[in-house]
Amino acid sequence: MAGDAKVLAGAPAPATDARGRLYAVLGGLYLAQGIPTYLLLVALPPLMREAGASRTAIGLFYLLMLPMILKFVAAPFVDRFSPFARLGHRRGWVIPTQVLVSALIAAMALFDPSRAVPLFVLGLAIAVLSSLQDIATDGYAVRHLDDRSRPFGNAIQAGAVALGVILGGTLALVLFERIGWRPTILIVAALSLLPVAAALWMREDAERATGKPRATLRGFFARPNAWIVLGFALTYRASEGLVRGMEGAYLVDIGLPVAWIGYLSGGAAATAGLLGAVVCAFLIRKVGLTVALVLLGLLRTACFLIFALNAAQILPGTVIAMGASAFQALIRYMELVAIYSLFMKASSKDQPGTDFTILTCAELIVYLIGSSIAGLLADHLGYAPLFGIATLVSVLGILLAYRQLTWLDRSEAAAGEAVS
Repeated sequence: MAGDAKVLAGAPAPATDARGRLYAVLGGLYLAQGIPTYLLLVALPPLMREAGASRTAIGLFYLLMLPMILKFVAAPFVDRFSPFARLGHRRGWVIPTQVLVSALIAAMALFDPSRAVPLFVLGLAIAVLSSLQDIATDGYAVRHLDDRSRPFGNAIQAGAVALGVILGGTLALVLFERIGWRPTILIVAALSLLPVAAALWMREDAERATGKPRATLRGFFARPNAWIVLGFALTYRASEGLVRGMEGAYLVDIGLPVAWIGYLSGGAAATAGLLGAVVCAFLIRKVGLTVALVLLGLLRTACFLIFALNAAQILPGTVIAMGASAFQALIRYMELVAIYSLFMKASSKDQPGTDFTILTCAELIVYLIGSSIAGLLADHLGYAPLFGIATLVSVLGILLAYRQLTWLDRSEAAAGEAVS
């Protein structure tokens, strides 16, 4: 990690037009991923329920997250090979997979939304292809973002995710009410294809020049400080799933209308994400990555504490709960910018997709564990103890993260002195 950071720090900053081109490419590629993801996970379940699909069948659709969790297994393969090498290494993955994803989304229009089996099969294929594209896109971002451009590149990534919530989730739900299932699906399919035009701007000359080294999972763990960064990925946001898993249910139980919850989780959250991503990029440039991560962790903990006090009727009222939910959405997207900046900085340019994917999958696994036990804790203990536990876990995560980041900073400083 230190060697990579040293190389990046010493590299000349790209020209303004080249940097703008890179940001446009990343924005298009990450948006292309976000639209199908949030169609499957946000819009499809309520649309299927509206059409009469069973809750059991709808619940199985969350298995579509498995390719996102297990994609680290395929990451070395994506780093080593390209199915269409003439297009370029990463572009050879991005363009074919996204064209197929758009075609599969369009194929959903052939089936009624109550038909769970064919929609699940199509959704699984979409999730697998999107995961492969995600690995290729992340690898491209790691190779082309330097110390100066990384915070804003990651802000664009988080902003594209937020926009994907709007186009793939919120917009699909709104269109369904107005024009029905088939036209809605076809429009989403077309929207998911448009950002692929950004792939035509991808520049991969530098990657071709360095060849295609043999990427392996073992290669990540053999690198200096890999275990420290992995420990950060497993602990910094370990509390997130405990709150997110029950946040919607809690808002319903305190009397908030479902429509308002949809607005909070969709439009308001995505808008906050677009704003927060930009703010965090400037924050990192101003105070540094370590201070930014600790500060954001403290703000996140404050949100969890407000939820706990609200549930315990110490700070009662739906307005307070809504405010905590909206502010938490802002912090969440800001954290994504900072976390992905750290993960990209820690990833090797020899196997960028593999290293970055291992770290993001580790974080996602911990999030899903927290989400899966949140309901059990809420049923047995209640909302206030659940949110209180999340607050405590968040504090512990920040303390561990501070130590881990301090070790990384010292290690990089020592490596820099050794080189000089």
